[in-house]
Amino acid sequence: MLLNVPNSLTLLRIFLIPVFVGILYLPPETIHPHWVNITAALVFALAAVTDWLDGYLARVLNQTSAFGAFLDPVADKLMVAAALIVLVEFERVGALVALIIIGREIAISALREWMAGMGESHSVAVALLGKIKTASQMAAILFLLYYDAIGPVDVKLIGNILINVAAFLTLLSMAYYLKAAWPRMKAK
Repeated sequence: MLLNVPNSLTLLRIFLIPVFVGILYLPPETIHPHWVNITAALVFALAAVTDWLDGYLARVLNQTSAFGAFLDPVADKLMVAAALIVLVEFERVGALVALIIIGREIAISALREWMAGMGESHSVAVALLGKIKTASQMAAILFLLYYDAIGPVDVKLIGNILINVAAFLTLLSMAYYLKAAWPRMKAK
């Protein structure tokens, strides 16, 4: 089924991308910058929750599909890339960190597609390291979208630490996936 509950949530996540990006570009006289940050972070958080929820519901409701398996990672990568590009423009993330994260996503997606074409998709299936990378990346982006201090909590500092951890885990997970795929790549 093309439009089941999980796929609808994935499409909602894609729809939310221009919403949170658009919020960040609202003129300052329209809405106070603090509320822009809060609103953009909340919309991104909603999108991130749908990422977890669509996979969970697909399994529980037995509504997995080839379309969903294709669309879900595309939505994730679009969401993260859009957020990172905006954060680079607002000078909240360094361009090198954004390039590492976005470049890895493109490279591993291509690797997975190539391996799937050879019937070897199991060798580059999502690993725990990839899930930890994604969690730190999503948390970092949330902090960097919010950006304002919460009392004594330095949200900028936490966001910067987490995005650097995410960049390191990004490289580490890319090495893991390449190592897992290397014997098949070498054989072909």
